[in-house]
Amino acid sequence: MAALEFFFFFLVLLFSAGTQGILGFTNPDDRALQSLKDQWKNTPPSWEKSDPCGTPWDGITCNNSRVTAMGLSTMGLQGRLEADIGELTELRSLDLSFNPGLIGSLTPNLGNLEKLNILILAGCGFTGQIPDELGNLSELTFLALNSNNLTGPIPPSLGKLSNLYWLDLADNKLSGSFPISTSTSPGLDQLLKAKHFHFNKNQLSGSIPRNLFSSGMELIHVLFDGNKLSGAIPDTLGLVQTLEVLRLDRNSLAGPVPSNLNNLTNVNELNLAHNQLTGTVPNLTGMDHLSYVDLSNNSFEASEAPAWFSTLTTLTTLILEQGSLYGSVPQKVFSFPNIEQVKLKDNSFNDTFSMGDSIGGSLQLVDLQNNQISSVTLSSGYTNSLVLVGNPVCNTSLSNTAYCQNPDENPKTYATNLANCGNKLCSPDKKLNPQSCECAYAYEGTLYFRGPSFRELSDSNIFHSLESSLWNKLNLTPGSVFLQNPFFNINDYLQIQLALFPPTGKYFNRSEVARIGFAMSNQTYKPPPQFGPYYFIASPYHFQGTTLQGGLYTSGGGGGGSCN
Repeated sequence: MAALEFFFFFLVLLFSAGTQGILGFTNPDDRALQSLKDQWKNTPPSWEKSDPCGTPWDGITCNNSRVTAMGLSTMGLQGRLEADIGELTELRSLDLSFNPGLIGSLTPNLGNLEKLNILILAGCGFTGQIPDELGNLSELTFLALNSNNLTGPIPPSLGKLSNLYWLDLADNKLSGSFPISTSTSPGLDQLLKAKHFHFNKNQLSGSIPRNLFSSGMELIHVLFDGNKLSGAIPDTLGLVQTLEVLRLDRNSLAGPVPSNLNNLTNVNELNLAHNQLTGTVPNLTGMDHLSYVDLSNNSFEASEAPAWFSTLTTLTTLILEQGSLYGSVPQKVFSFPNIEQVKLKDNSFNDTFSMGDSIGGSLQLVDLQNNQISSVTLSSGYTNSLVLVGNPVCNTSLSNTAYCQNPDENPKTYATNLANCGNKLCSPDKKLNPQSCECAYAYEGTLYFRGPSFRELSDSNIFHSLESSLWNKLNLTPGSVFLQNPFFNINDYLQIQLALFPPTGKYFNRSEVARIGFAMSNQTYKPPPQFGPYYFIASPYHFQGTTLQGGLYTSGGGGGGSCN
């Protein structure tokens, strides 16, 4: 009898184990993945197989049957990120970027993923507040929540992420002030290893706290533009000697610019435009790496052009519009070897205007609209754009010249050359591959460069360097990159449409799309240095076997189309 009972017990165990194997619940992570699969629409077709690690599922990386990475960038996923994600406790990397169909709030259970190094949820449709529990992710080095619809304050708990070097919360609807540590609460000032503070394009308000910055920080990009910040620029910014790009434009900052910003000798872009800054035009003579500077639309005291107009020989772009500068425009600025644009419209420059006899070979535009210039000494060495509309000199003998005509608001823009492809056309859902001249389903999206060191877009060599860097660093076929319509948008970001083409056939497969998406969202791809910090937003990808429904490509079932 005892032997018979043991036999039946053994059969039960055997049946139970077999059932678990059939359902795929053979390790602690299977239930969580199955639950995510049930909640999400448009998952990859391989997710219909039974074993996520053994089969494996597209986008899932395992080690000893535990899920260590989930990379599902640009898969067309739809649904919510529910609590089950928190059961994948061996996860090191989670990338769900560029899935705008992922909506709802971020689950606090993300805070259970204590081994996570990389968390990328950029370019999705998430709403609600950033969970305090993200502060539990002590191993996190890369956090990108940009380009969602997140609201509420920045959690002070993020200050506990002591290993973080990339923090991007830009392009959301975050409000409130910057959290600073106290005796009982953490704050962003504790992120001493951070190199990137990207908080631009939110609704952050209040002053920038002095305690936010210190000499022990390693920040290279501080992007606070496009918020509702007020008060003074803190002088502690001048202590962060590693800074390379500083954007505080498009806020309501007031008071004088701290004199010690002049100590930031590594800064190559400084943008303080569209604020309410007062006092004298800041002294920038010490910023001897400065390429791009914009101090427009402030309330600086009336003065002659500052001395650094004649000494910062590294400048490519000088912009100080709607200011109070008077006197003569220093000739020296036009001779700088890299100068491309000088934009000084809506000031009070008077005297005779002369560019001198030594003109920099890169100079393309001098815009002096609406000043008080009454006479001009023209230089035979300069034949590019000079705009004098709105000056008294245009009421004299120059009135009928090109100098006194409104500039072209729609100049010709760059596009990758397709001349080798003749007049070949593609259907609307395909694009012409400039390398093969075949029609294919390109991986498309928009690049946003938030701090380029240039503004002149007429030099095609700049874009050729970007094309070659893309195909080289993304391991694509040389020539299989198409760029078009570069322009500076309302936020002063250089915006470029991008299309990448598969090395063979008409489609990328899912692993290739996920790889490219991760390279762009994780900043593994680095553009040429002059393009500066960037972000990328991918368009939905047309996988083989899918159709466009509601702005996303779907196969009509749970999966998002067959693998190519």
